[in-house]
Amino acid sequence: MALDDASPLYLQIAQQLAQLIRNGTLARGERLPSVREMARQHGVAQTTVVQAYHWLEDARLVAARPRSGFFVAARLVHLPEPTTPRPLRRPREVSVDWLGQRILGRDQPADIVSFSSGTPGPELFNPDRVRRAVVRAAQRHRNLLCTYPSSSGHEDARRALARYALGLGCTLDPANIVITGGCMDSISLCLRAVTQPGDVVALESPTHFSFLEVLQGLHLKALEILTHPRTGLSLDALQLALETQPVKAVMLVPTLSNPLGSCMPQAERKRLAQMAARHGMAVIEDAIYNDLVEVEEMRRTVKSYDTTGHVMLCDSFSKTLAPGLRLGWLEAGRWADRLRAIKDLQAGGQSAVLELALADLITQAGHAAAMRQLRGAVAARIDEVRQVIATHFPPGTRVSDPPGGLLLWVELPRALDSVQLHDACLAERILVAPGPVFSASGRFRNCLRIGVGGDWTPAHLDALKTVGRLASQMLRLTQQAA
Repeated sequence: MALDDASPLYLQIAQQLAQLIRNGTLARGERLPSVREMARQHGVAQTTVVQAYHWLEDARLVAARPRSGFFVAARLVHLPEPTTPRPLRRPREVSVDWLGQRILGRDQPADIVSFSSGTPGPELFNPDRVRRAVVRAAQRHRNLLCTYPSSSGHEDARRALARYALGLGCTLDPANIVITGGCMDSISLCLRAVTQPGDVVALESPTHFSFLEVLQGLHLKALEILTHPRTGLSLDALQLALETQPVKAVMLVPTLSNPLGSCMPQAERKRLAQMAARHGMAVIEDAIYNDLVEVEEMRRTVKSYDTTGHVMLCDSFSKTLAPGLRLGWLEAGRWADRLRAIKDLQAGGQSAVLELALADLITQAGHAAAMRQLRGAVAARIDEVRQVIATHFPPGTRVSDPPGGLLLWVELPRALDSVQLHDACLAERILVAPGPVFSASGRFRNCLRIGVGGDWTPAHLDALKTVGRLASQMLRLTQQAA
């Protein structure tokens, strides 16, 4: 196939190879041409081919073998994806129940094998890299340890974040960036800036448990919008909701949503930004998982299409660098002044030394390579888990297949009750998160969220086999009773 001028050369080469892999022309396990040979064939620089092969690695279509080259990746296990839930028509008061708080809101006992975490464990991070950055920042800026920090964040850190945001497709003014105490802190600030108690907020269904906690704390109503497990929140369903309900804001995770792992297509992201402008509505976008998505194009945010300031972008590096830094950031669009005033009253600033350490980390030359390594490690873990589910869970089980991230959404046969399965697993010292905790309406009774973060050990795969065995036993008993 000939190359054209429509997109970068590396991307054209990568997409051509991807098509050959997906249609079977390049067989699984087959060795790709060397970088030198591929560069000669296409008349491009070898660095262009290396970029193309890294793109294919991120998409989990090829794998590099030391001193051997690049090979087409082994075929991933195929499982049917979860079904799309029926839409809900009315907003609901949010009441986060004891079960969700027990599973996702607190530290678990040390002897429990937990599948509740969507944050990489220490073994997937590079603590020495973080430590060196913190030490450098403290040595170079020791005076900042003895002064109050700026409420919006250190100017150098905000400039670094603006450069980082270019990778999200955004051109941001550092003066409009606010550094916060984490992504949920950012989201809470955005909600406080655009809503009043009793207002209606639209969000994905199922949705992030912490979103429900924030809505409850701010006395806001949740309107769950139909969400596809692959393409995310339905804008047609959202449009209907906007025509029938007084929606003040939409809160969503367009890239690797929690818990589904869905990714909204770019055309829909642009459409959402246009809808926000047309309806005068705030879109609160959580981009915390964008660096974990395998295909670079999926990292472009809804905010990148925003021309009117109606999209508020929230982000953090707790899933990719170091949760212990407790730093997030946001760009609040047309609500920037109101949000800064709220932050000044609420908490002031964070540690400027840690902000500068973060700036150091995200501007280092090796940061992109570190992200590729993290994505590869997480992808391998997800593939292992999906294989266990395919082999050991009852027939009829459906599983999401996200293009990255640390979460899987498992839909069990409809006769199974995931809360009862949670209780049975807990008796075996295994913790799984049942579906109802991801909805204000208590839906998804036959679903589980499986997180592959936290302190992952070989015991986790054995524990997951036990979860499948217990689910199969419960299903047999249910069928016999019927």
